Order: sequence, then structure tokens, then C-alpha cells
Amino acid sequence: MARLLYLGLTHATALALGFVAGIYALPILIAPEAPSSADVTSVAADAEFSAQFRRDLPGSDRLHWGEGIVSVGKRAVSLMGSIAPGPDYRLYLAPEAVESKDEFLQVKQDSVQIGEIKTFDNFIVVVPESVDVARYRAVVVWCESFSQFITAAQYR
Repeated sequence: MARLLYLGLTHATALALGFVAGIYALPILIAPEAPSSADVTSVAADAEFSAQFRRDLPGSDRLHWGEGIVSVGKRAVSLMGSIAPGPDYRLYLAPEAVESKDEFLQVKQDSVQIGEIKTFDNFIVVVPESVDVARYRAVVVWCESFSQFITAAQYR
């Protein structure tokens, strides 16, 4: 009986670890090719604002972080840097600076989602024509599926 309990426990643990590893690895495996540094530099040249994603934000941790220069323009937002891999990332513009999940949830209803992020080294997200980036102050990377704060930066 103890042997069956032990086998059940070890198999359940292995299954759980495999599931967690799959959630982490799948977005990496299916991610499209990241934009080149030249492409990001070209988009950043048209940007009106820039800011920096930092790993040391209060809401970031070892699995949820971003680092690099984010450029915000009328037509696109770009990142020359990296964000932690994960599923269902969305890019938001927020009306004020945020540094954690709780802070973002307080302003999420006043924020605008501008698009999906599908690459983890560099990205370019097109800004919808209806969005005026000058009306917002911060850019936020958010995992929609798990309501998880990834990173943010104040650009104005």
C-alpha cells in the first residue's frame, strides 16, 4: 500500500512539473522570429518617447521581468531588449506609472491595450490609429491569461 502511495505521489509530482515546464516552454517554441535590431532601431527613430524596462521593479520577479529600452511612437511601440517568456502577453498604455500587479489593476480600466506581444527578444507592436500615446504615461507588459504583471516603464 505504501509503495502504491509513493508511486502515485511521485508520478503526480512529475506530471505537475511537466505541466509547468510546458506552460513556460510552449511560448518559446511557437514564438515567431523576433524583429532584428535594425528593424527596432528604425521604429525607435520615429518614437516620441522612450523609457527603460528594469528587472528590479517591485512587481517583477525571476520569472516575470523585462529589460531594455522601450520606444513609444504614434505608429508603434518597440523594445530593444528582452522580456521573460510567457503566454498571452499584452501591451498596455497606462495613464500613470505602475510597478506591480496591484498598481496596474487599479488603473487597468483606464488603460488601453494596444496589442499582443509574441516575441521575447525585441518586439514591435503597432499602435492603433485611434490611440493617442501622448494621453498616457506608461507602457505595461501584462500576461492576460494569468493576470500577471511582467514589467512596465514610465515614458512621460
